[in-house]
Amino acid sequence: MLLLCTAVEAEAKAVASLAGIHVIVSGVGRVNAAVAVTQAILELGVDAVDAVLNIGVAGMLPGSGLVIGDVVFGNPSIYMEEGIETPEGFQDTRSMGFPLGDFNGNAIAPTERLAKAVEPHLTGVCLATVATCSGTDAAAAAVVARTGAGAEAMEGAAVLHAACRLGVPAIEIRAISNTTGNRAMQQWDLPAALASLQAELPAALSALSNGAC
Repeated sequence: MLLLCTAVEAEAKAVASLAGIHVIVSGVGRVNAAVAVTQAILELGVDAVDAVLNIGVAGMLPGSGLVIGDVVFGNPSIYMEEGIETPEGFQDTRSMGFPLGDFNGNAIAPTERLAKAVEPHLTGVCLATVATCSGTDAAAAAVVARTGAGAEAMEGAAVLHAACRLGVPAIEIRAISNTTGNRAMQQWDLPAALASLQAELPAALSALSNGAC
């Protein structure tokens, strides 16, 4: 089965009617997401879960070329904050000698066969996993400078990380719901993003189900 993890009920409702999936709502943020996915995999059985998908909305970052309603997958999903800020710049935990896991620094690539399955249907972009969303222009620019991401959300890398620890394939898929930067100037269309998920996700799930998992 495909295990879909969303942060909030509105995201879950957008995909709950799709066949052949098990949907959980983790709550917002990395800890909630990692714990919920781990618990679900263990309760369902590692062998019963073909793949974990983190599904939800995201905010586009400056220079991404994305527009509200675009649906993308994380390639990779990358932790924004884990590391140390030094006078010489940011260092991730691997460069400090304390790697987060068996992946490249703070960046967790989607399982290759899952990425190949969805590539004909969705665009791959770097997705930043942040603890604090970008409500100022300076914050948004900092996320781009550190990660090169096209959009940000709050759970993706943690979901992939948890699934990786249990040996389950995983991928992050997001619909763009808003701009980032100056909070007063942000543009939002959550209904359009959720409608895009409903429209675009079935083809991607079909591709995953037809031999990718």
